[in-house]
Amino acid sequence: MNENLFASFITPTMMGLPIVILIIMFPSMLFPSTTRLVNNRLVSIQQWLIRMTTKQMMTIHNKKGQTWALMLISLIMFIGSTNLLGLLPHSFTPTTQLSMNLGMAIPLWAGTVILGFRHKTKASLAHFLPQGTPLPLIPMLVIIETISLFIQPMALAVRLTANITAGHLLIHLIGGATLALMNISMTTAFITFVILVLLTVLEFAVALIQAYVFTLLVSLYLHDNA
Repeated sequence: MNENLFASFITPTMMGLPIVILIIMFPSMLFPSTTRLVNNRLVSIQQWLIRMTTKQMMTIHNKKGQTWALMLISLIMFIGSTNLLGLLPHSFTPTTQLSMNLGMAIPLWAGTVILGFRHKTKASLAHFLPQGTPLPLIPMLVIIETISLFIQPMALAVRLTANITAGHLLIHLIGGATLALMNISMTTAFITFVILVLLTVLEFAVALIQAYVFTLLVSLYLHDNA
């Protein structure tokens, strides 16, 4: 049972070689570039969503922070498309792998921190010791603030991994329960199937929301340091 339950989280292989790179590159096909003078409806909707998201995220940033706009929009599109990719039958979700999420979170977090220490050294150091702190609490507070700073990328990665993994496990469990109940009670199986459909719709929303939350937190880290 455990092997079947977690089989969808195992990296797929072909001829003994992992094909996760190809799976990660697949969502880029969902955002085609066009050379037509008038775009079709799909491209127009994509461009409208991208402009709206960019405007919402970049309003809090100064000119230095706005240079990250392309990276942040690429990040939210990549995470959202890979999350949605995992909802297809017999597919694989790269964002259920903590190693991949850490690989995204740590460089982005490190980039914002380095940017802060480079351009706003005094303000960045001031985060470790708020003004008016009593003298006996200074060592403890510096340690706590340092730990909270270094735990930020871990929190980013674990949040994304846990939310996507939990949703897929629930879909797997409720789907298996629906199949088992079909031989026992069709009424109960139908109710379970309705719950499964609603949960799948919820997972579509969670896939997009988690992509937005991940990118928004990176944007807030950038705003604190840029």
